[in-house]
Amino acid sequence: MGFPLLQTKIVDFFRIEKRVDVPPKGTSVQDGKKRRRRLVMYKKRRRLLPFVPTEDHARRLEQMGSLATALTALHIEYSNDLTYICDMAPRSANRAEFEKGGMQVLHKEDIETLDQCRAMWKKGEWPPLVVVFDQCEGYTVEADSQIKDMTLITEYTGDVDYIKNREHDDCDSMMTLLSATNPCQSLVICPDKHGNIARFINGINNHTLEGKRKQNVKCIRYNVNGECRVLLVATRDIAKGERLYYDYNGYVYEYPTHHFI
Repeated sequence: MGFPLLQTKIVDFFRIEKRVDVPPKGTSVQDGKKRRRRLVMYKKRRRLLPFVPTEDHARRLEQMGSLATALTALHIEYSNDLTYICDMAPRSANRAEFEKGGMQVLHKEDIETLDQCRAMWKKGEWPPLVVVFDQCEGYTVEADSQIKDMTLITEYTGDVDYIKNREHDDCDSMMTLLSATNPCQSLVICPDKHGNIARFINGINNHTLEGKRKQNVKCIRYNVNGECRVLLVATRDIAKGERLYYDYNGYVYEYPTHHFI
């Protein structure tokens, strides 16, 4: 059964700070032109682009409802932030300086893009994505309109824990957050209790050429103001109806993907 597409239910589920059917105040055609010029500048410099939310508010509710349905089915509480739980890794353990070999620093302009996207999420302005159920792949994510190359899709969120505590964990969606020089300090993101739409973006079979061709998203770990963060970014233009895929083994070649479609 799908999540009820009632605005009050959606607002409560995602803890939206502003009504999703009220356009931002002070917008104008001229403002839109300014934003478009700025986006072109970022793309030429290979900077991150903010996602463009769906303008149709009813359709946006359907998009959010699809995610709420998937999260509810897996008993996952929505969170668009990294969560730090008692008896797991504290936030003080998330220090990018511990990364073996160093971690790339997110550029100031890209931090502004990340902050812009986070502000849109909080207001209920979401990237044009829908979660669908596939008999073979399970829950997966499709583009609901065109997404441009270098668009910030989402941040990978969930509970942060030491990897040493998860060696025998059966969660199939753990993400490396920090690969430390001292293995005891290495961290993973575990979206089995808390998470967002990143939990449902599937991986490619990186043992086949066909699988590699399906990849349209990349997973990048960044140093953001001293902390490790994981961002999912479009690697090319993504057409409406196209499913999103990235390489689970983008950093460490240890995740078995032979059985992936």
